[in-house]
Amino acid sequence: MTLFRQIYALLFALFLLTIASVAYVQFSETQGFLTKQMESDLNNASNSLGLMLTPVLEAGDTAGAETLVNVIFEGGYYQQIKLTWLVDGKQQVWNNAIRVNKVPQWFIDLNLFTSINKQTTITSGWLQLATLEITAHPGFGYQELWRIISDITILFSILFLIAIAFARIGLSWILKPLNTLSVHAKQIAERQFGPDMPAPKTKELKELVDAFNSMSAQLKQVFSSLDEEVSALRKKNLVDQVSGLPNRQYIVSRINGWLSEPSTGALYLVKMDWLEDVHSKYGFQVRDETIRILSEKLQQHQDEIAHSVIARIAAYEFAFLVEDCEHDQLTKYLQSLIRTVNKEISKAGSKPNEQFNIGVAERLGQMTVSDMMAQADNALQQSIKEAKVFHWFENTQKQLFTREEWRNNLGNAIKHKKFQFRWQPIQLSAKNEVCQRELYCQLKIEDTTLHAGQFMPYVELLSLGTLLDRCLIETVNQHKLLERNYERVAINLTNQSISDTEFHVWLKQFLRANKYPDRICFEIPEASVYSDLEACESLCKVIRDCGAHFGIDHFGRQFGSMAYLQSLRPHYVKLDQSFAYIEDNQHNSELCRALVNVAKGLDIQVIVTGIQEKQQLSRFTELRVDAYQGFISPPVNVKL
Repeated sequence: MTLFRQIYALLFALFLLTIASVAYVQFSETQGFLTKQMESDLNNASNSLGLMLTPVLEAGDTAGAETLVNVIFEGGYYQQIKLTWLVDGKQQVWNNAIRVNKVPQWFIDLNLFTSINKQTTITSGWLQLATLEITAHPGFGYQELWRIISDITILFSILFLIAIAFARIGLSWILKPLNTLSVHAKQIAERQFGPDMPAPKTKELKELVDAFNSMSAQLKQVFSSLDEEVSALRKKNLVDQVSGLPNRQYIVSRINGWLSEPSTGALYLVKMDWLEDVHSKYGFQVRDETIRILSEKLQQHQDEIAHSVIARIAAYEFAFLVEDCEHDQLTKYLQSLIRTVNKEISKAGSKPNEQFNIGVAERLGQMTVSDMMAQADNALQQSIKEAKVFHWFENTQKQLFTREEWRNNLGNAIKHKKFQFRWQPIQLSAKNEVCQRELYCQLKIEDTTLHAGQFMPYVELLSLGTLLDRCLIETVNQHKLLERNYERVAINLTNQSISDTEFHVWLKQFLRANKYPDRICFEIPEASVYSDLEACESLCKVIRDCGAHFGIDHFGRQFGSMAYLQSLRPHYVKLDQSFAYIEDNQHNSELCRALVNVAKGLDIQVIVTGIQEKQQLSRFTELRVDAYQGFISPPVNVKL
């Protein structure tokens, strides 16, 4: 029971007790007053009737005596009058047949009034003429008492209703800060820290509100400190201090995570010896400023072509990792890179296309980090040797399809729902149980089975993301995959679906009509959160309101604040795979620990990904992660 109802019930009980007490006192006094009034009336009637009957009794006039008694009998509430003549013992009896009107019988049956009678002897001098006995009728008492009780009940009922209404309004106003406090406490429990609550006028409540505001501010400061700690550790360990770009350690771990997932793209290694000339002519300060400006220009212009990770891996060497892009887009990226660098070379007073070399290694098939770095470095050395601006590492593998062929194949697959599925179990760390399964899709074209990393770049390029996501979700529902296991099924969403409001509406209708919305998880890449937080908030609200779950994929990959966790409140986060490959040193452990603490401090489940073997998993044991995923438990085919 709520505090409001408890206080309300207490006031209700006290009011009823007060009314009952007042009613009892009023009832007792009224009953006593009416009894005394009937006794007084009976005495007066007995004396008056005795005086009037004396002459008639002396004359022996029976008819006259009856006439006089009838006058008195009919004028008051008397139950019986008995006149006994002492001369001959004759008795005359008058009985009242009057019934009490407008008084319920149950009230009369309570016998609230005892029978009252008065007996007197009528004399003439020393001679006794007759005895007169009058019994009062209680009808008058019942009638008056019922009328008074009815009036009091009506009055008290009106007062009671007025008092209850005022009590409800008054309590609502007085306890309003408590309701606000309850909402604020729930927000704190959900790790949401809004503005401080206004202080109420009630002293006790004011102290309580001040205490909650203080606690909220302290917790907010704790999570802000954790967020700042993550930023500081990233800046210290993974960021080059001169350029502000990621360093060699970060790009290597990022490449490792990229290669462990089905994907496409390329690695560009760039050597800029012209920066040595800037150093020789103007000094290291101008050189460092030139590097900083160059880094800003590269990030600005290259992201317009394709999202990429740019890192400074040596004094005059840079690495560009471009993910999920097909060959033509990689070529455009290379052209934009050359133009951007040449502009900065010209501004520095050097000649374009000189002392500037690029080596390109495109990912095709299964590759390791060593393979990728070696191919890119070989291409770079070949560019230097041939005195060319760039060299593209030759690969014997050819592109599977042209863009138009990809459009036809993907469109046909989406239309006829030709995708196949595999799912990978995610194991709980505390016990050997599966908490959910991540769904992967495959596409068989002719005799070739393609994984998502091969066709997803073309899905994004051809703007088929929303259609693909709808197709996959409908296929999951059509083949009742949600009913095969009690564990949740995780489905990755494309960037296009996340930003598409029409997809939000469709997904809401789908989840409302589905029997098992609580068995569906939707995974949103962290890059989408940073690029369009408003769209992510809208989509996450739809998912949460419909009873489904969602998580953040590639958590910790982006350089930025973790404050979005408080607004999105995901059910879980998946640590980026790069953390599974970072070198085992103290600084990296601190960064990973800080990321885990930020999430767990907000009561968010943490899943570590990219786990290949138990020895690798043991490094995360002390971090208290909730679950793990990787080829330690490989994906299995799903029969449709």
